[in-house]
Amino acid sequence: MSSRWFDKKEEALRLRRRGLSIRKIEHRLGIPRSTLSGWFKNIVLSKKQRNKLFRGWKQALIKARKKAVLWHNGQKRQRVEEARRQATYVLGNLNVDDRFQLELALAILYLGEGGKVAEDTSLGSSDPLILKFFITCLKKLYSFDIRKIRCFLHLRADQNPEKMKRYWSRELGVSRKNFKKVSIDKRTIGSKTYPYYKGVCVLYCGHVGIKRRLLYLSRMYCQNVIDDAGIH
Repeated sequence: MSSRWFDKKEEALRLRRRGLSIRKIEHRLGIPRSTLSGWFKNIVLSKKQRNKLFRGWKQALIKARKKAVLWHNGQKRQRVEEARRQATYVLGNLNVDDRFQLELALAILYLGEGGKVAEDTSLGSSDPLILKFFITCLKKLYSFDIRKIRCFLHLRADQNPEKMKRYWSRELGVSRKNFKKVSIDKRTIGSKTYPYYKGVCVLYCGHVGIKRRLLYLSRMYCQNVIDDAGIH
C-alpha cells in the first residue's frame, strides 16, 4: 500500500539532493520527519552541503537559545511583579505605625539575626536596609540614643577599612567615631571581593534588657503560632 505522501516523494528527494535540511523539507511539504528519514537514507550529501547544513543548525540553535532567554526573562519579570503585588497587598492590610506590630517584626528579625550569647543587644548584617530598620526601631520603640551605638566591621582582606567606615557611617547615619573595631578575614587573602559587597557591620547597643525582651517576644509568639496550629 502506497504512503499517503508518496506523490510528494520525488519533490522531497529533489529538495534533499539540493542540500535542504530535513526540517525545512518537513515544513515545506508537510511530510513527517520519520518518513523523510527513510526516503533520504541513501542520499549522500556533499561536504559543502553538510557544512552548510551544520552552519544552519548552529544558527538555528543560537536563535532558539536567544528566544528561550527572552521567554525565561519575561516569565521571571511576571513572577517578580506578582510577588511585589502580593507583598503590596499584605502591607496595605498592616498598620506600620502600630507599635505592637513594629516590635513583633523587630523581635522576629532579632531571633534570626541578632546576638544571643553576649550580655548585649547586637545585630549584624551586610545589608544596610536591615541595619537601618534595626536603628529606626530602637529609636521609635525604646527612645534609644543612637549616639551610644558601637559599630564593628568584619571585612575581607582586599577591603579598605577607612573607606568601609565612611560607607557604613553614611548609610546608617552613625558617626564615624562610633566605629570601634575592624576585623579582617585572613582566609580571603588573594581573592577579589565583588564591588557590591561592603562587609558585615555589627551594631552593639549595650542594653541587654532590649535583647531579652525581643527574644522572649519572638520565641513566645512562634510557640503560640505552633500551638494554635496543633503542631507538637
